[in-house]
Amino acid sequence: MTKYLALRLIKIYQMTLSPDHGPLKYFFPNGACIYRPSCSEYTYDAIKKYGIIKGVLIGTRRIVRCHPWHEGGEDPLK
Repeated sequence: MTKYLALRLIKIYQMTLSPDHGPLKYFFPNGACIYRPSCSEYTYDAIKKYGIIKGVLIGTRRIVRCHPWHEGGEDPLK
């Protein structure tokens, strides 16, 4: 149940506040995230694949690496 709630919350974030997926994407035509897939997509996939605890840890680790001094690029979930 918690897993599905977390996945739903990520989808709500993507539809409302995300500068890569929601209405704000029109202000960021090239996307705001330095990674592909975006951090929210990555966390969503990690929770779906590994469960809530490990998925959130994997997603958090990715978000911590997301800063202007990191090169970014393609970073698929393994």
